[in-house]
Amino acid sequence: MKKLLTTSLLSAALIAGAAHAQDKEHLRIGVDVPYEPMEYRTADGELTGFDIDLGNAMCKQIKADCEWVVQAWDGIIPGLLARKYDAIMSSMTINDERRNTVLFSDPYIKPPSAWFVPADSSIETIYPQSLKGKTIGVQRGTLQDNYVTDMYGDVAKISRYTTADDLVLDMDAGRVDIAFLDFPVGKSTLLDSKEGHYKTIGGMITEPEKYFGEGFGVAFRPRDKELAERFNEALATLKQDGTYDKIYDKYFKTGQ
Repeated sequence: MKKLLTTSLLSAALIAGAAHAQDKEHLRIGVDVPYEPMEYRTADGELTGFDIDLGNAMCKQIKADCEWVVQAWDGIIPGLLARKYDAIMSSMTINDERRNTVLFSDPYIKPPSAWFVPADSSIETIYPQSLKGKTIGVQRGTLQDNYVTDMYGDVAKISRYTTADDLVLDMDAGRVDIAFLDFPVGKSTLLDSKEGHYKTIGGMITEPEKYFGEGFGVAFRPRDKELAERFNEALATLKQDGTYDKIYDKYFKTGQ
């Protein structure tokens, strides 16, 4: 009798657990890859990176089952508005222009931008005269694109690329004199992967806020205020309990 009762209780628990799993909220998050260390694939094709790990931790905190949807940057906001996914977590800078279209979470990181040149480059300082006639490489549609276009577009040629990897290919071939990228992206694609061949000049750039915004945020459709607030609460909890620091240190051990 005890065995039958135990079996019945176990079956009931399994059924309840299965029902709970089925009821678990399913969210889709849009992401553009590869931009190591923020979001990229491992050798076996698994998505990883700071955004991925932090996003998964926030999903766990709000008890949601999250699916990552890969989307090219040019279409990432239109994809959100077309309901291809429920949020964007892809190193998207918070700024007023984007606020007209999407609702942002609290900032979760503010990495700097930086100038990258070949190790033997004659460019030593950043000002209009030193960049006159040079070719500057940027990723199309980014805040770096906007900044360079406004600040140096009248003295230099701006070459725009869909991916940072395409930009690097042209730098390697000598078709780009200097690149302006998110520092983590440039560190991964130029400094780390091609050690000794490239360097940064001019220091780290985070201002003016007009271009560089307040940091990276998770983007939502404007009506999804409740979902955004749940992510904000999850982020605050992860910062308080030390989870955020562990993820940060995993990808940015040397600081910024």
